[in-house]
This record gives sequence, structure tokens and C-alpha cells, in this order.
Amino acid sequence: MKIGFIGCGNMASAIMGGLIKNEVFKPEEIIASDSYEESLKRAKEKFGVFVTGDNTECVKLAEVVVLSVKPQYYETVIEEIKDFISVDKLVITIAPGKTLSWLGERFGGRVKIVRTMPNTPALVGEGMTGVCKNEYVTEKDMDYALKILSSFGKAEVVSEAVMNAVVAVSGSSPAYVFMLIEAMADGAVAAGMSREAAYKFAAQAVLGSAKMVLETGKHPGELKDMVCSPAGTTIGAVKVLEEKGFRGAVMDAMEKCVEICRGM
Repeated sequence: MKIGFIGCGNMASAIMGGLIKNEVFKPEEIIASDSYEESLKRAKEKFGVFVTGDNTECVKLAEVVVLSVKPQYYETVIEEIKDFISVDKLVITIAPGKTLSWLGERFGGRVKIVRTMPNTPALVGEGMTGVCKNEYVTEKDMDYALKILSSFGKAEVVSEAVMNAVVAVSGSSPAYVFMLIEAMADGAVAAGMSREAAYKFAAQAVLGSAKMVLETGKHPGELKDMVCSPAGTTIGAVKVLEEKGFRGAVMDAMEKCVEICRGM
């Protein structure tokens, strides 16, 4: 079994790294195609995979094809490769906004399509990926796709109806979290902490807090209340965040994300 990546940017590299590290595929079982020579050179040097500048060659050699180009290039790439996608191949997409129906129309025929939305923490093996499929994907195909997608983090099957929400809550959300970490660090620097230490303290606080939510099973509000002592420092800070519309701003940002997805 071989897997091919059309486009070998950051997300493709994250997936390749996870596949090799977890021995799902060997380097010689991975093919990468890209129009940029530098991207191919990096993939070959870093992972030892087979590279080509020809997308159709990548498709011909692989049983699983991952479309890892930007959404605006999907239509062009699909037009280029669709005649080489046989009924036994599995296509995995990672583009926001590109529905199973839209993809099926562009490919035509009985094409097995698994639509996914991963995120950039995949680069450090902590990705979160939402997954859905079309009617031609068998249970065995889906299990195999989940094995691939779990190699760089967690993967969960969802209804396609909530895929835009997946983009907002995990696909795009690392950017919100990075902004939070930066803002927390700026506040610590203003209070006298070094920049290097501030980023470390802020990032570890976010990491630890997320782990508490996942491992304790407690509601985030309950965990928040555990930190807020009467008349203490934390409840004072929470009051300011509420006054500044912290929750509303986050929800509005996610709403905008979903709106853009729907228009893609």
C-alpha cells in the first residue's frame, strides 16, 4: 500500500512525519508531488520519500491520495487527476469549505472520498481532525483513514453538517490560542518577567489547562470556579475579561470563521 500527497507544505509534512514515526507507512511507501521544487527537496531530505513534479504520477503510484493543496487550487488539481482516480483508490481531502457533494461533482463517478479538517498542532503530534465520508467509503476504508489521521494526533468522525464548526473550533483555533499566549506573555513582561520566561509560563499554563479538561472530564466552568477563590486575584481577572467581552469576542470570531467556510 502506498500513499500519495499532492502538495507537500506544512500540513502534508506533519502527516508524513506522523505516518513514518508511527510506522503506518515506510518512507519508500510515500509519494509527494508539488509544483515547487524547494518543497519537494525539503520532503525528500527530511523524510526520504519519493518526490515528483507530476501530480498524475503521484496518483498512479498511490492507493491513498491526500489532497493537501490550498482550497483555491482544488478545482484545478481535481481536473488534472480525476481520470486517474480509480474506484479502488481512497481520496482524503483537507480543505475547509469543500463539501463531499462539491468534491463528488468535480471528480465524477464512484470516487471514495474522506473529507477531513486537521489543524497545525499536527506538526507536534497533537493534531485534532474532524472526519466524514461519502457513500462509497466502506467501513474498512474509514478505519484505515482513521489510522492514518490518528498518526499525528486525534481523529474523530463527525457529521458533515458540523464540519464548518470543526474548522472554527479546531482548524483555525490555534491562531486564537497563540494570540492568547502572546497577550498573556505581554502582560507578564509588563509586570517585569523576561520575554522568554513569559512565553514558557503562558504556553505551559494553556497546555496544562487543556489537559485538565481532557483528562478530568469536568466542565470547563467547574474547573474555572476551582481557580477562583473568594475575593482573590483570579476572580478579579475574570471580571475584567467578562467586562471586555472575552467570551463574546471568541464566539463572534468563530461565527465569522464559519461564515467564510460556507462561502468557500
